[in-house]
Amino acid sequence: MIIKQVSVFLENRSGRINEVTKILGANGINMIAFSMAENPDFGILRMIVSDNDKAVEALRAGKFAVSVNDVISLSIPNMPGALSKVMEILAAKGIFIEYMYAFAKGDTGNSAEIVIRPTYVDRCQVVLTENGF
Repeated sequence: MIIKQVSVFLENRSGRINEVTKILGANGINMIAFSMAENPDFGILRMIVSDNDKAVEALRAGKFAVSVNDVISLSIPNMPGALSKVMEILAAKGIFIEYMYAFAKGDTGNSAEIVIRPTYVDRCQVVLTENGF
């Protein structure tokens, strides 16, 4: 399924992630999933949140640079090799993945949630749907 992801660009200095979480919390916005990537100059906090519009508005009011992108959200079995099958299907169809992140709910959870940012979101969704995902 195609969903929205909020990305926040952060200077590499102490307390910036805390400022984001404070703003979201003060506005009643839940972080459902997130990933943090960094380089020497800045970081990118990518998030799936409970209210995209409200998060963007609140973070921009807090002077953060924010963007919203489409990503693919996918549930797969939480078992060895399940992700490999998805990656094999996408690779066979020439789907390039810019980045991805995932989470599972404990060792005994039945499923893992995957967030994929492919170059072509619509094409990726079609390929996954055609293959039963």
